[in-house]
Amino acid sequence: MAEPVVIATWPFGKTAVDLAAKQLADGKAALDAVIAGAQAVEDDLGVTSVGFGSVPDRVGQLTLDSCVMDGKTLNCGAVACLQHIRSASAVARRVMEKTPHILLVGEGAKWFALQEGFKLEMPLTVKAIQEWYDNHPEHKKKGKRQDAPAEPVGPEYFGMPIDEHNHDTVTVLGLDKAGHLGGVCTTSGLAYKLPGRVGDSPLIGAGLYVDDQAGAAGATGVGEEIIRIGGSLFIVEQMRAGKTPQQACELGAKRVNAAAARRGVHPARVAFLALSPKGEVGAAATVGTNFQYAVGTGGKTEMRKAVEVKPEM
Repeated sequence: MAEPVVIATWPFGKTAVDLAAKQLADGKAALDAVIAGAQAVEDDLGVTSVGFGSVPDRVGQLTLDSCVMDGKTLNCGAVACLQHIRSASAVARRVMEKTPHILLVGEGAKWFALQEGFKLEMPLTVKAIQEWYDNHPEHKKKGKRQDAPAEPVGPEYFGMPIDEHNHDTVTVLGLDKAGHLGGVCTTSGLAYKLPGRVGDSPLIGAGLYVDDQAGAAGATGVGEEIIRIGGSLFIVEQMRAGKTPQQACELGAKRVNAAAARRGVHPARVAFLALSPKGEVGAAATVGTNFQYAVGTGGKTEMRKAVEVKPEM
């Protein structure tokens, strides 16, 4: 019998770890526990990059992305650009369980969720709407705040910068008593992203990959850079080749740095975390990410700070 372990990204990941660790201790399967933990973060309106409390895209719409994966079977499911449905991770699981597909997007994902009994809900908090409105170029010129946009957004809105500092995905990885791994990755994506933008979080092999035979890995940060290197699958394959979770995560961060160097740009803020089939954990990030993650094992949860990997000169 394995000692249960659960890890999650960022300080708000502690909420996920506390809940998932309790369920793992009670004998729940890894996938059940990590999805329950992720949903607790999705339901927290104080989190501005996951769930209904998040900052919207540049036309004021909130879309959610998520994927889940079962390490025992390699079954997985995902949704992207999901609107008006509260729990993207729960819908991603239904895609895995009820369809022959892996990824559903946009209106198709919403239609599927409705067929599965999920309810339409109005997303966004007053704070998120006001922040969006204040950052619109035309509203800045007027120098005043209103409760909501009074007129349709025009083409000039595309001058609003994307906020690459608001990208904190929650990824939760768990090992259950039976020795099986499960993982989930869920987010609202970059603040003020272009409509239709999809990052790494709903992409199996980028934001998440889980395999009982090798390990589990997840990512957070600027999704374009994670997709570019196939982040989570790369890290799992490093563990399959004999690297520890820590070594594998550091190699992932090095790969992000190297990809940036090839394009002549500064590495984006990206972080990885990993969990081995033996319950070993690891995490690493690019410089300046200040990545903290939660680890739950032995009946307690602690916050740790990841190693930051410097670009090679």
